[in-house]
Amino acid sequence: MVSDYSRFLTNALPENWETPQRILVILAHPDDPEFFCGATIARWTHAGHLVIYMLLTCGDKGTKDPNMNPRDLCNIRQAEQIEAAKLLGVESVHFMHYPDGYLEPNIELRRDVTRVIRQFRPDILVTCDPTNLYIDNERLNHPDHRAAGQVVLDAVFPAARDHLYFIELLEVENLNPHIVKEVWVCAAQHPNLIINVTNYWDKKIKAILKHKSQISDPMALVSRINKRFLGGGNHDFPQYEEKFIRLILA
Repeated sequence: MVSDYSRFLTNALPENWETPQRILVILAHPDDPEFFCGATIARWTHAGHLVIYMLLTCGDKGTKDPNMNPRDLCNIRQAEQIEAAKLLGVESVHFMHYPDGYLEPNIELRRDVTRVIRQFRPDILVTCDPTNLYIDNERLNHPDHRAAGQVVLDAVFPAARDHLYFIELLEVENLNPHIVKEVWVCAAQHPNLIINVTNYWDKKIKAILKHKSQISDPMALVSRINKRFLGGGNHDFPQYEEKFIRLILA
């Protein structure tokens, strides 16, 4: 558990990055970046860091509308994601178009994620916690979230780093190995870093609300999110936090 003293420090100190960082966010679905760490993303872009999204699916299963087909839903959710990312100051949004709901941390997907890491060459990579089976001990976590986190971590180390992994990426596609300096695992079960994101909370909420196809009751959703990420303060001056495992690799 992160101590109260550590929480205070993260309120006061930045990440201690001396230069603008290139940050690649790799998650499963449209809306995952905003829900998991949207306020931190807003904080980073405000500080001058460049943030890029790569979503492994376009969320083509996420609807209760019996008249909706996967292709139309995919288009809707991609457009929503682009609008949400724009609001947070994200540089660009990309989709890998794996089928929603069917992600597996297999060799094929690991190769594709390794390719993306070598193409974009991020300083910082953000993904989610593959060990997180339950959310707030109340709900099941989506299997795509766990698969995404696992395959991204496996691609970061050692596949993206070492040239003999997926040798065709080097010999055929001319993609040199790349060392990611830091991995930030969001929605972490056992965080070692808590970021006070109160100043960027309104942006996170506005970005989440861009995902209209996923929201049946906006007011109820905002209430749940506020409760889930509440870190302190009081009714009049709440403090909101986003939690990570921060792995410094280089």
